[in-house]
Amino acid sequence: MTDFFYGLLHFKRGSWEMLASVLIALGVVMLMQPFVLWLFSYSFVITLIGTVMFIIVSHFPE
Repeated sequence: MTDFFYGLLHFKRGSWEMLASVLIALGVVMLMQPFVLWLFSYSFVITLIGTVMFIIVSHFPE
């Protein structure tokens, strides 16, 4: 867990890619759930943020 936070603080690719992937997955889950309307409403924004974040982070150093 400390390696994850170290990677976030020092802009290492692995930790940020993991965070972006979690955001993408969270957005997809929010999109598919039928119960809470506000989760559905924000699902596209969360997925978009995760996708753009993944594209940017893929240029970070290993």
